[in-house]
Amino acid sequence: MMNYARSTTLEAVEGLTIEELDFLVHDEANTIGMLLGHMAAVEKIYQIITFERRNPTEEEEEALGAGLELGEKGKAAFKGFPLEYYLGELQDVRENTFQKFHTLTDEWLFEQTNWWWNEQGNNYFKWFHVLEDELNHRGQIRMIKKIYSKEKSGLVK
Repeated sequence: MMNYARSTTLEAVEGLTIEELDFLVHDEANTIGMLLGHMAAVEKIYQIITFERRNPTEEEEEALGAGLELGEKGKAAFKGFPLEYYLGELQDVRENTFQKFHTLTDEWLFEQTNWWWNEQGNNYFKWFHVLEDELNHRGQIRMIKKIYSKEKSGLVK
């Protein structure tokens, strides 16, 4: 499932320019670059939470903050990079995820720990969340591309 979702994300961003990656629909929106940075940050934070069975340190939260929070931090951090930068980040984090998955048992998937708002959640659902987060943002990427295209063609002002 994760491979399929990633292939559709890669298909959606194939060939994008820096201008397209940095395009803002409006001042409070995310750019495609921000969303790609977010996908990598979310996967990294879930590696810490699930593989290492701990909360991130302050340093880790700071390092991933722009990708997790987006907003003004994300706008500042994810601007001016070519597509290859984002694709490299996504590939590196995914390789780490799959390397670790290969070392874990099926029982690990069903281990329960505190999660959102001190609710219980298992690792299977946590990684489902990583997957569905990417799919959700891929939909945003497709919408941003359409708006960018219409704006460049003069159909939207």
